[in-house]
Amino acid sequence: MLALWSASVPAEAPDWALSLPGWEYEFPRDHHAHPDFKTEWWYFTGNLAAEDGREFGFQLTFFRQGVRRGEAAGTRFAVDDIKLAHFALTDVSSGEFRFAQKVSRGSFGEAGFSDGDRIAWIDDWTLRLTGPGRFRLEARDQDLALALDLTAAKDPVFHGENGVSQKSAGDGRASHYYSFTRLAAEGVITSGGRERAVKGWSWFDQEWATNQLTENQTGWDWLSLQFEDNTELMLFQIRLKDGGRDPFSHGTWIDAEGKVVAVKNEDFELVPGRIWQSRETGGDYPVEWKLRIPKLGLELEVAAALDGQELVLRPIAYWEGAVRAAGTRQGKSVRGRGYLEMTGYAGGLVGLQAPETR
Repeated sequence: MLALWSASVPAEAPDWALSLPGWEYEFPRDHHAHPDFKTEWWYFTGNLAAEDGREFGFQLTFFRQGVRRGEAAGTRFAVDDIKLAHFALTDVSSGEFRFAQKVSRGSFGEAGFSDGDRIAWIDDWTLRLTGPGRFRLEARDQDLALALDLTAAKDPVFHGENGVSQKSAGDGRASHYYSFTRLAAEGVITSGGRERAVKGWSWFDQEWATNQLTENQTGWDWLSLQFEDNTELMLFQIRLKDGGRDPFSHGTWIDAEGKVVAVKNEDFELVPGRIWQSRETGGDYPVEWKLRIPKLGLELEVAAALDGQELVLRPIAYWEGAVRAAGTRQGKSVRGRGYLEMTGYAGGLVGLQAPETR
């Protein structure tokens, strides 16, 4: 996942650390907040099923947006960061999609980061570290709720090269980015006041950075896919104003044993298909895609599990939802599930793009 909340500050700003090559990941340290960097997010998605066969997709994301660094605070209201979170649930079986947002300064401890085993929280929306590769998620909004225990089936994967995932040309226009690409998920979903025990697979991304899109980058399409043969794929493309794709688009393939293969911009084709138009924003979102990665022998068709999975969160709106994938790899049939994020289809990316230079 790319940052939805990157601030409109030049990547070379001296007040914040830059994501530069050479970062050495260390756990559990790097599960927690990195306040020297301006933007950070903890992003969980998953596809779950109840005992009666009912299918669900979920998203729970916590964002940290830095507002100051290294300054003495004379009041509890002068916080170092703003806390944000998005919670969404797709009831695939009923065709219902619901979402909610929380924003907090955390002046009285009602929101924050890195407090013992609590990695991030806003009110009763909580991410906890419960052991090595083990997490607990909780969120509630009216009659919608989620409580899941997640256990890593594979070691974390580090995207990009030499500790950074580069997003555009220039020092610091990158993120430190790792994923748990296969987490066994078990717990309870509440929808419409009814609780259901669920099981399935989840995906966890964490990124931190001090960066932004350049003025010629208009949005991105990001995919995470978990296949039935115990392999996974993360892939994103950054779209340009001229209709092309930024050469820093890339991805990561993970085989059944956890071996990683880098997927570079020249290695893949991602072609949009059928369009779904949002009645609320007018955004035209491709909800079907064709994906080819010849060096992996992979050809896929990816389709939304439900067309209407748009989060309309003024002043931004983006599409984030459960998808299904089917195709072949090395001539053999392959199927999978995952999540797709699409930005920049329903207006500008507020606070994300660098100003044009004259």
